[in-house]
Amino acid sequence: MTIDPFWVQVNEPTLRQGDYLPGCLVPVPLFDPTTFGTKDNETQEVEVEVNELDLIVLTQSCDLDNKKVNQVVVCTINLISEFEETNPKFATKGKWNEVLTGRIEGLHLLASPTNPENNKEALVVDFREIYSLPYEYVLKHATELGFRWRLKSPYLEHFSQAFARLFMRVGLPSSIPRF
Repeated sequence: MTIDPFWVQVNEPTLRQGDYLPGCLVPVPLFDPTTFGTKDNETQEVEVEVNELDLIVLTQSCDLDNKKVNQVVVCTINLISEFEETNPKFATKGKWNEVLTGRIEGLHLLASPTNPENNKEALVVDFREIYSLPYEYVLKHATELGFRWRLKSPYLEHFSQAFARLFMRVGLPSSIPRF
């Protein structure tokens, strides 16, 4: 079975939604939630850990093009094998099919940029791990990567829609009884 490529390779000093940015530095504050912000600790210093993560851009391309944002919204993207290392329950049979069909909120699968026919090389986008990074930093990082992968249409729109679905869910206190 031949799979249409999800990705196109680009080498330009621009950012777009769906840009795959490996090796981004992401600051993560470390603090004790039981003591942070209490009156006794109003001047508490917070340690920051810097992680190197593979990210994908979520911010709309039109906002990036028109420089309407100072921060770029990104989330993590990993190989299935890397994701399973920290989330072993996903190594069980059938779990990735649940993700593929949208039954597990917050996760989205994208075909491998280099080997789309091999689903074991697919990429997992985790919409539950979102970061906001300065526009200038993300642009500089993307430009320094040189050639990088960018989602192409209609896979970009499907990716964007999956992200939107996570946030547009509405839980009702009750509903009409099932038929």
